Amino acid sequence: MKRPSRAVLSVLTASGALGVANLYYGQPMAAAVAHDLMTTERNVGVALTLCQIGYGAGMLVLVPLGDGHERRSLASLTALASSLVLVVLAFAKTFWLFAALMLVLGAASSLPQIVLPIAVSLAEPAARGRIIGTIMGGMLAGILLSRTVSGLVSEAFGHRTMFLLASCAMATVALVLRLSLPRLEPAERIGVRTILGSMRSLLAREDAVRKHGILGGLGFASFSVFWATLAFHLNGLGHGPRVAGLYGVLGLSGVVVAPIVGRLASRLAPERLNIASLSLVILGFAAFAVMPSSLAMLGVGVVLLDAGVQANHITNQNVILGLSPEHRNRFNALYMVMYFAGGALGSLVASLAWPRFGWAGTCAIGAFFAAAGVLIASRRRSGATAQ
Repeated sequence: MKRPSRAVLSVLTASGALGVANLYYGQPMAAAVAHDLMTTERNVGVALTLCQIGYGAGMLVLVPLGDGHERRSLASLTALASSLVLVVLAFAKTFWLFAALMLVLGAASSLPQIVLPIAVSLAEPAARGRIIGTIMGGMLAGILLSRTVSGLVSEAFGHRTMFLLASCAMATVALVLRLSLPRLEPAERIGVRTILGSMRSLLAREDAVRKHGILGGLGFASFSVFWATLAFHLNGLGHGPRVAGLYGVLGLSGVVVAPIVGRLASRLAPERLNIASLSLVILGFAAFAVMPSSLAMLGVGVVLLDAGVQANHITNQNVILGLSPEHRNRFNALYMVMYFAGGALGSLVASLAWPRFGWAGTCAIGAFFAAAGVLIASRRRSGATAQ
């Protein structure tokens, strides 16, 4: 069975993990950033939302280029761009500059969704789920450990040091990708305008992209609702960013789930996996709501939430990346735009609801998004059965 070499797979997994981490360093540091920039927690929440929106823009513009351009250069240049933005971000002195840079950082952090199609293209279809599970497990580790690292570093040395460290990491990724990957030419050279111009028709043509994009977006909305407000909730309980960051370690349960779901994705109906995954997310928010002041119950909820969101995401991407090799980057881009649009929506709704409804509102909103996904998957499954 053809699969990427262990060295190449390790490089791609690490690149995806460090690339996606850029989107989440700011969450445990939100209160500290607000204090340093003399702005409100709500404003910082909006800036974090802009980072998600920027990531969606990067998905829409940069990731599709892999269908028509040499992918090694695309991946390494994207990593280098992230490094440069992080350097400037470390020296931002005003909120407005911070917010603008977060938007650009999001766009420059699309590397994970460039390396994932590269990994899939190097494997036989039967190994696709396993490869996706491996790469996605690394990405989840990057997401969760980024919060732990940023919480510890910012409390000890300040948030600016964290951004400088992240910049060094991305410069290293750019160099390693350039040196370790072969040239990866597309089957056919296609112009930027042609690639981007085809996106709308591809979305209209593929029901699976729309369906799983919605399910992925709802799951990630729930995820973002929680993580966008956790630092504020813990601050109200008397805990700082270090404690908020340490909860990322508990979410590593999703790293264990990833390869398991990757294998199951080729055997079970995706709707069944979607329903089970999003049900775990609902149970996670129920745990948060039952004992809002309990750090232990909060930990139980984090395990359920992160495992459920990860399983839902892997299920969706296994479907998307198996549709058509020549359109793989564009399908993945369309899915990820919908996925991160859901994340941006969740962060925005949470930042607006937090001042008025607090933790109870956060739990209700997060559970609502997941329940909507369960309903959609259930209805589609019933309709398919009836046919």
